Amino acid sequence: MPPTTPPAPVPATALQPWLSTAGRLLLGAVWLAAGAAKITDLDASVRAVRAYRLLPETAAQVVGAGLPAVELVLGVLLVTGAGVRAAAAVSAVLMLGFVVGIAAAWARGLRIDCGCFGSGGELAAGEDPAYALDLARDAALLVVALLLVRWPAGRFALVKES
Repeated sequence: MPPTTPPAPVPATALQPWLSTAGRLLLGAVWLAAGAAKITDLDASVRAVRAYRLLPETAAQVVGAGLPAVELVLGVLLVTGAGVRAAAAVSAVLMLGFVVGIAAAWARGLRIDCGCFGSGGELAAGEDPAYALDLARDAALLVVALLLVRWPAGRFALVKES
């Protein structure tokens, strides 16, 4: 009986569109959830941005009020597959900003909720921040966004990219 050879691995090019689609839908769903959680309470969104103590007051107000709309637009673009590379690039910049902001809050000993999915701001007495989990989540989403910048083409997209 001749030795059997294992089947050839599936080339990365065959899986890439499916992996890009999964990444696009994951990142888009996160943006939609984050934006939807904040869009109805812009004061809380501003409070969350202000809690990081990284921006001047006027900038914190603008970022806090505008971020939910940006998140919703990015979510729609990614889920529908329109402008994936551009949406992924903006997503990567935002995720990097979130990673830096959370790391800075942790390093400075601030006790805040990241405000990623609504509320945010100072934590109540006895509550502990979840900085490690927040950083791990945002770093993973940053990697997904960067991979989508490189390989935006996927399945079920309104606009085909290469």
